[in-house]
Amino acid sequence: MNPASASNKPIEFRGATLGVMTARLRDTDPMRLADAMHTLLGGMPDFFNREATILDFAELANTPERIDWPGIASLLRRYRLQPVGVSNLPEAFIEGARKIGLAVLDADNASISAPEAPASAAPAPTPAPVVEAPAAAAPVAAAAATTLIIDRPLRSGQQAYARGGDLVLLCGVSHGAEVIADGSIHCYGPLRGRALAGAQGNTRARVFSTNFGPELVSIAGVYRTFEKGIPESVAGKTAQAWLKGEGDNPILTIAPLQTA
Repeated sequence: MNPASASNKPIEFRGATLGVMTARLRDTDPMRLADAMHTLLGGMPDFFNREATILDFAELANTPERIDWPGIASLLRRYRLQPVGVSNLPEAFIEGARKIGLAVLDADNASISAPEAPASAAPAPTPAPVVEAPAAAAPVAAAAATTLIIDRPLRSGQQAYARGGDLVLLCGVSHGAEVIADGSIHCYGPLRGRALAGAQGNTRARVFSTNFGPELVSIAGVYRTFEKGIPESVAGKTAQAWLKGEGDNPILTIAPLQTA
């Protein structure tokens, strides 16, 4: 077949690898999920950027009598997530998922592109969804299997995720960008976006920056936002963020970093 005839085809299918978010639901009540997401994401309705999302029910605590599919889908869309499929769903609820247009995936298919991360599950008194971190959308270069190095600025709307290790940023992060790491985050330029370290629950992870000024910092799901401004002691300075204390209520601490 010559190239000219191929280009005239009305439709063509090609394989592709796409980054997909995974939301692990341990509860199906939209109200409890809404409370958990508000706590987890700091009430930021634009936290995500319309990422395709698979709902994983593998860790569902109790099988409900029914699932409010429209309510769950509406909640996710409120946070700019686009539900596209389900995995590990009890058979009794499969037909309901299909009726609202969700694909039913087996566990193997669902895990191909869904990172084991968001990730950033904050401790909560009620079962909470674990929203997993998106795959890197910005141009990156991997220095080692467990370290991701980004050698150009991350612009607004771009995301980078260091799965299984640390994230090193050589040129800074703009407002509206997002950086996520299962380990620590090291930023050697202005840190202005959202920084989420310890995405898999690593409470020993830290965030380091030579020019501290993020919109949000999170470590293992414990977050802090800066609507009232960055504390003067660390604003625009070399600083680090870490969790202080053990148990269920660690405190996210931010302080200047002594480099000399």
